[in-house]
Amino acid sequence: MRRMALDYIREWKDRTTRKPLVIRGARQVGKSFLVRLAAHDLFDNLMEINFERMPDVASYFASKSPSKILPLLEARFNAPIEPGKTLLFLDEIQAAPEVFATLRYFHEELPGLHIIAAGSLLEFVLQEHSFSMPVGRIEYMHLGPMTFEEFLLACGREKLQHWLKSYAVGANVPQGLHQELMSLVRQYCVVGGMPEAVAVFAQKGSYRDCEQSQQSILSTYRDDFSKYSTKAQHRRIEKIFTAIPRLVGRKFMFSHVDREERARELGVALHLLCLARVTHQVRHCHGNGVPLGAEADDRTFKVLFLDVGLLCRSCGLRVPDIEQAGDLLLVNNGAVCEQLVGQHLLMSGDFYEDPTLHCWMRDRPNSSAEVDYLIAVGPHVIPVEVKAGATGRLKSLHLFLDEKNRSFGLRFNADVPSLLDTQAAQSGEKAKSFRLLSLPFYMMGQARRLSSDVLRLVPDRC
Repeated sequence: MRRMALDYIREWKDRTTRKPLVIRGARQVGKSFLVRLAAHDLFDNLMEINFERMPDVASYFASKSPSKILPLLEARFNAPIEPGKTLLFLDEIQAAPEVFATLRYFHEELPGLHIIAAGSLLEFVLQEHSFSMPVGRIEYMHLGPMTFEEFLLACGREKLQHWLKSYAVGANVPQGLHQELMSLVRQYCVVGGMPEAVAVFAQKGSYRDCEQSQQSILSTYRDDFSKYSTKAQHRRIEKIFTAIPRLVGRKFMFSHVDREERARELGVALHLLCLARVTHQVRHCHGNGVPLGAEADDRTFKVLFLDVGLLCRSCGLRVPDIEQAGDLLLVNNGAVCEQLVGQHLLMSGDFYEDPTLHCWMRDRPNSSAEVDYLIAVGPHVIPVEVKAGATGRLKSLHLFLDEKNRSFGLRFNADVPSLLDTQAAQSGEKAKSFRLLSLPFYMMGQARRLSSDVLRLVPDRC
């Protein structure tokens, strides 16, 4: 299976200013597979050390001197380590955090050696570390589930993926092609982007086998809860984990999880799940300008699950449920579509950027409004709505554009792509014009590129 992140690793390999690369992401999103793929394609040989399986190897790094460490590793694994030819892969490095600290010395004393480190629960180590962080001597890469376009490649639909990459705003989309891509989107909603589930589906075409794989992944996450914190917190983490699939797309309130639990304790549990990257907070932002995080409100937020396929499995949704609904936005009160679009927008930035996503909520008497997502494209703040059909109401998007004096919005739905010059009239006020780029769900991965193309033609008001 092909991952787009491989291109980033290829660029990192050839960069003269590179540093040891640390891959961050949830368990089973394919970090180890990606590194092995990179080693196969880009290097002569790979030396892989898994510190969970080989904890004794951590002692080899005690000297913190690369000139002493490498001969010990070569002797242990009976293989050469040659800068420029060997990829040294330090897997599950969270199990040996003292090794993490030595990365700075490899950067300073042996910059020619390519080193990649990864860890499923690395966020916990980075938050509460007792060692000297190699600040400025490492770089991060963030990895999430496979995207819809990567799903197409895994299923042997390379031509469709290439067509999506080359699509230009205004080009005609034949109805037959549109229907085929929407059918594949429905498949993706059930299969999701966890590499193991995608591989099973691509090889066997069996939804049942795919469900078994997803259930195994969910069980693995639950088994990990004991590693996060105390026994009491374990119980609260389980409650949050179970509740989130039915709360996606809604303003998050801890009372929706358990009215008997204190919000503070449930907040700690949610924070731990976010550290493990099993869930993500989509924080409310005023949306006045970039960076969006500068105006984010930690108290008002929505949540996303890790993966749309895991969400469907958690809710017991299957292919017949998706197909019979007809409109994806009717499935699970729209949570499936919000998750589908949200996880793609979350991971649509550059691989070196920490994944973040925002929304806009206005709670006023007789004038509440909510824009599903806000994204930044260059200096532009773009409101994003997930709506049904070709003419779903966009009242909240209109309010946002009017209040922020902006003129460009983005909508995802089940219709063919379109670019409309339209007007949003407010009660008692003169109608204001804006441009609406409407994209079908299968173009989620191209949203930033296509939005940028439109904004270059007619820049958004800043």
